[in-house]
Amino acid sequence: MGTIPSATKDGRPAAAGDAALRQEIRDLYDEVGDLLDDDRVESLPGYFTDDCLYKVTSRENHDQGLPAGTIYCDGIGMLRDRILAIRETQVYEPRSWRHFISGVRVLAVDGDTIRARANVLLTEAMSDAEPTVFMVGRYLDTLVRRDGRLLFRERLVVCDNHHVRRSLIMPI
Repeated sequence: MGTIPSATKDGRPAAAGDAALRQEIRDLYDEVGDLLDDDRVESLPGYFTDDCLYKVTSRENHDQGLPAGTIYCDGIGMLRDRILAIRETQVYEPRSWRHFISGVRVLAVDGDTIRARANVLLTEAMSDAEPTVFMVGRYLDTLVRRDGRLLFRERLVVCDNHHVRRSLIMPI
């Protein structure tokens, strides 16, 4: 794999030179979205490297370079602990999510490291109410290829919402 610049001369994101790579990333995003929609969050760590970073933050914090995150997991152990806490200690009202992912872009490729981004819209349905838009934002990811498959080394979820209507319990 060659290096793809992160932007063209006029500032637009660079197009992926490899449509197959973009489709592979799109398939990964859809697969992870499906497992979260189907409440199979225990499978999520299998998509991350041991030294991963998973963070959900606001657009304002991201734009200002602030480290605060609504969810912050530095390493696979913290991600597994978060999921264990969700299942064994937290009490919350059951909900159904649907992820709508679009605009998948490959920003750069350098050896086995790929930077990509996508837009995400997440709806939430509670047992006693109509579905609502829960979160709108984007994924900013660093992916690496290990044993023939792509894994997240870093997943940064940047939320455009000014506030979260209900508690943010599950990874997005």
